[in-house]
Amino acid sequence: MKIFIIKEFLQIFRDKRSMIILFGIPIVQVLLFGFALKNELKNAHIAILDQSKDTYSLELTQKLSSSGYFIVSENLTNSRQIEEVFRKGKVREVIVFEPDFGNNLLKSGVAQLQIITDASDPNTASIVYSYTQSIVNDYLLEINRGNELPLMIIPQTEMRYNQELKSVFMFVPGVITIILMLVSAMMTSISITREKELGTMEILLVSPVKPAQIVLGKVVPYVFLSFMSAVIILLLSYFVFHMPFSGSLVLLLLTTILFIVMALSLGVFISTVSKTQQVAMLLSMFALLLPTILLSGFIFPIENMPLILQYFSHIMPPKWFVIIIKNIIIKGNGIEVIWKEVLILFAMAMFFILLSIKKFKIRLE
Repeated sequence: MKIFIIKEFLQIFRDKRSMIILFGIPIVQVLLFGFALKNELKNAHIAILDQSKDTYSLELTQKLSSSGYFIVSENLTNSRQIEEVFRKGKVREVIVFEPDFGNNLLKSGVAQLQIITDASDPNTASIVYSYTQSIVNDYLLEINRGNELPLMIIPQTEMRYNQELKSVFMFVPGVITIILMLVSAMMTSISITREKELGTMEILLVSPVKPAQIVLGKVVPYVFLSFMSAVIILLLSYFVFHMPFSGSLVLLLLTTILFIVMALSLGVFISTVSKTQQVAMLLSMFALLLPTILLSGFIFPIENMPLILQYFSHIMPPKWFVIIIKNIIIKGNGIEVIWKEVLILFAMAMFFILLSIKKFKIRLE
């Protein structure tokens, strides 16, 4: 028994894949969950429309920017810029100081402050608003010390794009992204790897069918199935959950097909570096499922994460697709706003297609 146990230990230590499964994956998962799963907010980008520019408005702006929770990235000059800055997708909140904010506060003891929040992500919108309200209340406590009649700042709240803070605005883009990644990439990688594992791929290669046609025949059904899954989710979201569609349906379907092609090419690439279905499944789950959930930004804001994870999220295709979906469905933006994200997905699709073709030919020669 002692010799057998020692032999088993040595066998495990010699197997690099077993060591990765035993130690590598748990370490990476703990780090990802520990750094990505955060409900607190920091470094959220906001914009200020200060129509008063007096001592009180400037002090409150300074208090917001120095809190560590917000970064004042835009100083607007008129209300027409509010919609434009929201459509860019970077700013989470716009704070509008009324004209004569300080004079109204001193003369009547009451001043108006408008807080406009991008509620396309309802969880983040709620956190941003609560943090802003807390900072405003702290500022009121400071300026009211020693005053017989307390000064009041009355906030007027507007949740842009999702007034009722419906959670469907958050989970629909995420569910579409996860399903397309799993159905397209994971199932494709397993399907092609199964042919190799069973030895039937060699039989197909000696037939008149070319390797490119074999791969195409494998992935085309998943293009159709993935697209139908996306359509079903969109129909359920519209008819069951009453989610409004503000943008172009044609643009949404075209970008969905682009993402499916990218995911399929990624699945083919996984199949070229996997010898068995188990390895393909492990790579798909580890490299696709967790990053899609944690680093795409549809649940947890990316700006809350450490800088290294923010950089890593840039190479994750789901992040760009979630941005595209939210811009089209919720904000009604067109290609003039999302062209960068579309171009990134197209470049990723071409990269994985070319890499898969090269690796596929090498492995089957």
